[in-house]
Amino acid sequence: MDQLLLGLKAAAEGTRLRILSLCAHVELTVSDLVRVLGQSQPRVSRHLRLLVEAGLLERHQEGNWAWYRLAEANSGARNAELARQLIDLIPENDDIQSLDLVRLEEIKVERARMAADYFRSNAASWSEVRALHVDPAKVDAALRQVVLRKPIDNLLDIGTGTGRVLELVAPEVTSAIGIDLSREMLAVARHNLDKDGLRHCQVRHADMYQLPFAQERFDVVTLHMVLHYSEKPAQVLAEAARVLKPGGRIVVVDFAPHGMTALLDRHAHCWAGFEDGDIGRWFRASQLSPEEPVRLEGDPLTVAIWSAALPANDPVPEAAPESVGSTAS
Repeated sequence: MDQLLLGLKAAAEGTRLRILSLCAHVELTVSDLVRVLGQSQPRVSRHLRLLVEAGLLERHQEGNWAWYRLAEANSGARNAELARQLIDLIPENDDIQSLDLVRLEEIKVERARMAADYFRSNAASWSEVRALHVDPAKVDAALRQVVLRKPIDNLLDIGTGTGRVLELVAPEVTSAIGIDLSREMLAVARHNLDKDGLRHCQVRHADMYQLPFAQERFDVVTLHMVLHYSEKPAQVLAEAARVLKPGGRIVVVDFAPHGMTALLDRHAHCWAGFEDGDIGRWFRASQLSPEEPVRLEGDPLTVAIWSAALPANDPVPEAAPESVGSTAS
């Protein structure tokens, strides 16, 4: 009862209700909200603090920036469902909300321009690598087939880049989070998710060696063309295994061994592909059971998909009932 009252009190103010509505559409920073609401930064920050404390919004720090979004029920937020119910009660033809959404669209257009600029500046480098292996559409199809073998509530994509994996699996997952160290790539990913209306997917600034999540959080963890950038891939896989639920799976997409030294020299790859035996050994070191790998032959680069499962917790066997009326001899 106390948590519900806290949520109702926090939302029972005009500006805070507007903030909830805006954050239901897209992740926003304090600066974004200042632009839309036309209010001072200290005032907006105070409203945000109250909404976060009430469990209606989530706050995620990304360098000097803090991002706000509507609370997710699976994150443990106390009033996530209340936030959604309140937003549904706002009339669609409300004049104030309509103006807020017009200003919000201006921010989204600006983000799209910035994402396009960054993409153009790196397109040549990405195209050079893609041209060396099998059609990316075939990789996408094979990845979906491996990842979606079972229903998924929560998925984590490590090194999400442009958010491509999140886009691929979004229709079949309840919730998905992508993490990356590059804030420029996160900006591209946010734009892609916003453009497609994938509000149940989000991206975060985080280090793959130290994931900011509790144990047993995710059903599936994916690493798509990420492991070859890691100096310590076994450590990355161990950290990914840490956040897996019992019965969860890790899926790694990367290159099989190759002799393309240019990828190490010009594209900062740390590994010239991976042997099945090495990936399997790292999986087993993290208590994972390797599955049959999938290979997509290319020239000169072959793409492999390695997967492994964390054993499910065995149910505790029921104790055999004691026989009634028996006596010791």
